[in-house]
Amino acid sequence: MDVGVQDKSASQRADRSGGAKYEMRISAVWPGQPYPRGATWDGEGVNFSLFSANADKVELCIFDGTGRHELQRINFRERTDANWHAYLPEARPGLLYGYRVHGPYEPERGHRFNAHKLLIEPYAKHLMGPLVWSDAHFGYRTGQAKADLSFDRRDSAAGTPKCRVIDPAFTWGDDRPPRIPWHDTVIYEAHVRGLSMRHPDVPPQLRGTYAGLATAPIVDHLVRLGVTAIELMPVHAFVDDRHLLEKGLRNYWGYNTLGFFAPEMRYSSTGRISELKTMVKVLHSAGIEVLLDVVYNHTAEGNQLGPTLSFRGIDWSPTIPATTWISQVPATHSTCSTPTYCRCSWTACATG
Repeated sequence: MDVGVQDKSASQRADRSGGAKYEMRISAVWPGQPYPRGATWDGEGVNFSLFSANADKVELCIFDGTGRHELQRINFRERTDANWHAYLPEARPGLLYGYRVHGPYEPERGHRFNAHKLLIEPYAKHLMGPLVWSDAHFGYRTGQAKADLSFDRRDSAAGTPKCRVIDPAFTWGDDRPPRIPWHDTVIYEAHVRGLSMRHPDVPPQLRGTYAGLATAPIVDHLVRLGVTAIELMPVHAFVDDRHLLEKGLRNYWGYNTLGFFAPEMRYSSTGRISELKTMVKVLHSAGIEVLLDVVYNHTAEGNQLGPTLSFRGIDWSPTIPATTWISQVPATHSTCSTPTYCRCSWTACATG
């Protein structure tokens, strides 16, 4: 069944990460499944599912391999349990995409839908490109007396990172989390970049990266200290705050998450998300668990005057119970009073 397809181009070529650089027209759209959420490659095609309880319409936007040109929009006509879904049998890993979600713009009721804003999918496993800030990223007209009660019609796609479909295959072999008893656990908190950036025995090209953390000098040091678990400060995709960039600064610590399932690529020496998995496997082999510092009580979208990058434009209504967002999308908006820390081995939950 071919549904809701808007045409814009054709052709396809391979990229360095083993996927495809898309410049093709999707001609077949099947109903797909509501679960799992996100973009799921099954070896034959890709299933897309996005949760939004209050949207009127959901469009999947497909981009070329550079992420600069929108090629096509596909209207999702299937909706199950507030999940909008479709299956693209022609789609392959490497496809770049985002969403435009239509619905009421009624901030006073908690609805902030604005289809002029390209949205990052909460379940995206890989984000391509940086966030290039502009006033177009806000759902309202910045500087207006009505503030967020006004409405902005500028397209934000040019400066928004694109989601990338991945092939999650990885050779885990006989890897298992060490599962050290809590009473024997010795936790070492670290920042991926800071841990190896100035280490003289780590190859210069690997310093400050996942691969650098997995080198023998770092791993041997942790073992000698008697460390049984390393707790990493945020490794999820995050943004550099606009006010920091305007001062010539960056967000070093990473507590401004944009994608909870996508590894932060500034820490990858290869540009491949498998580098993080390799790091975890190496640490497990040394008997070291990997814990992730995850803060769910705020995201890069900030408060009501923040930008519309993802969650806010998908469904930000207070009528959705916090437990729905926590269980379906691992982030909430001002619903938690304290940071949440995730004890995670990444063997089972690493999908990036």
